[in-house]
Amino acid sequence: MKDNLARLAPTIEREVHEAENRRARQRAEGELRESEERYRLLFENNPHPMWVYDLETLRFLAVNEAAVRHYGYSREEFLTMTIKDIRPPEDVPALLENITRIGEELDKAGVWRHRKKDGGVIDVEITSHTLVFAGRRAEVVLANDVTERKMLEEQLRQSQKMEAVGQLAGGVAHDFNNLLTAITGYSDLAIRRLKAEDPLRHHIEEIKKAGERAAALTRQLLAFSRKQVLQPKVLDLNAVVSEMEKMLRRLIGEDVEFRTALASDLGSIKADPGQIEQVLLNLCVNARDAMPGGGNLTVETSNVYLDEEYASHHVGVESGAYVMLAVSDTGYGMDEETQSRIFEPFFTTKEMGKGTGLGLSTVYGIVRQSGGNVWVYSEVGRGTTFKVYLPRVDEGVREYRRSDSPEDAARGTETILLAEDDEMVRRLAREVLEMYGYRVLEAPNGGAALLLCERHAGAIDLLVTDAIMPEMSGRELSERLSHLRPDMKVLFMSGYADTAAVQQGVLDEWANFIQKPFTPDALTRKVREILDAPPAAK
Repeated sequence: MKDNLARLAPTIEREVHEAENRRARQRAEGELRESEERYRLLFENNPHPMWVYDLETLRFLAVNEAAVRHYGYSREEFLTMTIKDIRPPEDVPALLENITRIGEELDKAGVWRHRKKDGGVIDVEITSHTLVFAGRRAEVVLANDVTERKMLEEQLRQSQKMEAVGQLAGGVAHDFNNLLTAITGYSDLAIRRLKAEDPLRHHIEEIKKAGERAAALTRQLLAFSRKQVLQPKVLDLNAVVSEMEKMLRRLIGEDVEFRTALASDLGSIKADPGQIEQVLLNLCVNARDAMPGGGNLTVETSNVYLDEEYASHHVGVESGAYVMLAVSDTGYGMDEETQSRIFEPFFTTKEMGKGTGLGLSTVYGIVRQSGGNVWVYSEVGRGTTFKVYLPRVDEGVREYRRSDSPEDAARGTETILLAEDDEMVRRLAREVLEMYGYRVLEAPNGGAALLLCERHAGAIDLLVTDAIMPEMSGRELSERLSHLRPDMKVLFMSGYADTAAVQQGVLDEWANFIQKPFTPDALTRKVREILDAPPAAK
């Protein structure tokens, strides 16, 4: 009995030990199952695409449902593919080079281009980790599609670049406009005093022509930099297109078929009529030049609503109701690199001497300053469409007519207070006004103009002032003088006024304005127009 009990003790002990081992094994197996279940849940239910691939063969070993949905391949298709199959062919060498470095560090990350089943290329941010899967050395990858983010970042960079270039362009144009006012103004005065047969007259006429060409360039620079002073009116865009149609048909030539598709119930916009004409003209000229062998040019208008989703995909766009102007051609189109630079000033794909590179940058500036947006859609070999979106307004439209040719300048005898900080421009304006019979009180700044006004005993009929001067702006000067002389009218002049000044207060919507550089005739016509207008026109 004792011997049997002695033999039984080790057996019991062994059975207890084996039972404990079985329980431990069962616990481990349970924990493993739970771990695998957690892994499957994390892997399968992750909203981002995930996969595991063999580091030796590069074949997919497992993919989650998000990868199937995002890339368009079935799970079965994935498992017959390698990771090279979801990369554009030109990116495969860089992929293989990167794989050779896997294992040097535990976690890897970066942004790569992937190709979906439909051929679309996306940008994905990759995070990966090396592990052992089914006995194979493998890599588990999480992919986050950042295509939209990269697009918005690029739009923001482009917007910031355009803003910086615009600031530079606007400053240069402002300084040049003061110089050009003197060049074109004095050359005009000299031409008037020379007989037709005088040999000097031709030379001075050439100087004036060069000044006028330079002035046209600075106007385009100011348009791009959004530093023009606009005189917005409520407009029917269809009327603008219809008024310009005959001129546009002549401009584009007989080998281009001109078509219009104008919405019958088009909403109104509030913009400067002359600037909207410039936008339409520049876009049509650009379309014509893209079709040297002929083609179709279509001008279209419509009402559109840009929703929050659209605005979120386009930097600087606010959701809301817009009127769209589209100009389409069937020309040679543009590649992506050209499209990314198309609105930059002086960028052109035309031959030397056949374009300034300011046409589309002018469009961009005018549209942005008018509160709108412009986007380009182009395919190489198929053509291009420019879409301009301008905010829709509910105000009534006045009858639209293109500006008639100016009449000869009128003379006068009224007294004018002239405030201008640039000496050349001030001297020129005084000489011109006095030549036409006006009495001129001259001041180099706002403070001097105030003093002159206080000391002058007689009437002052008109203040002609630079809009932006050091220490005291033209608006501040006019407001302070209005208390002394409430009946005095005001004419602002400037090479530019910055966006905030135009939109928020240096010039009111009703303000009279003349853009530098101006000709003697333009100045005297504007002066006469203001003096002859009833007081309510101020």
